[in-house]
Amino acid sequence: MKWRPKTWLGRTALGFSLLLAGPALVLMGGNVMGSDWRTASREPAKIAPDPESVREAVVHVYGARAFSWRGAFGVHTWIAAKPTDAPHYTVYQVIGWRLGRGESVLSIRQDVPDRYWFGSKPELLAERRGDGVDALIKKIDRAARAYPYKNEYTLWPGPNSNTFTAWVARQTPELKLDLPPTAIGKDYLGGDLVADAPSGTGYQVSLRGLLGVLVGVEEGLEINVAGLTFGVDPLGLAFKLPGIGRLGLIPQVTPVPVNK
Repeated sequence: MKWRPKTWLGRTALGFSLLLAGPALVLMGGNVMGSDWRTASREPAKIAPDPESVREAVVHVYGARAFSWRGAFGVHTWIAAKPTDAPHYTVYQVIGWRLGRGESVLSIRQDVPDRYWFGSKPELLAERRGDGVDALIKKIDRAARAYPYKNEYTLWPGPNSNTFTAWVARQTPELKLDLPPTAIGKDYLGGDLVADAPSGTGYQVSLRGLLGVLVGVEEGLEINVAGLTFGVDPLGLAFKLPGIGRLGLIPQVTPVPVNK
């Protein structure tokens, strides 16, 4: 005889247990707690093309596990861009602790594009190179500077660093960015209920990042409950699980230059 929770409270507890199973496994099975943030690695991961030897324009989007226990649930994401013949990258990201110093959370600066995020190696989420990317970089710069939550930051459910990356992606659908399910905050739409999917290939409905549904060609089907996302990507032959992330047979990133 199968056990079934007989009360609303029991069903609710079971549901949240399933949602938290992924983060719990990550917390138990991986080194996500990190060390002292002051000594954690911020070295380059050597993923990005060297601007001294690569002339073409490059846009990369990265994600890395958040520091300490937060890494069991989610990632921090950012955008790095190098125009044609530029000797350096510009890194666009939101950093919550800047608020405590009386600064805007929005950081736009010349930097190493693929640094470890305080001990966590970044993963390449999107790449655009070559013809047409200079125009895309200009659009990214304008979108980043127009980010509406420059003076706000909430770890959960947003606005946070992933809210920023998703915001820029919606303004630049050429990126076709499929953010991972661990990018908590990507579904935060502020006071809006309906928006384009971050990839620009579909739509989503979201109640302040706490409850929603997303359907897109790039993302597939995603369901967001309490800020945690699970879903399926048919084209990528992948499942999306809270805490664990994307499990698929096809690599997420295939370099595709943007056409003029």
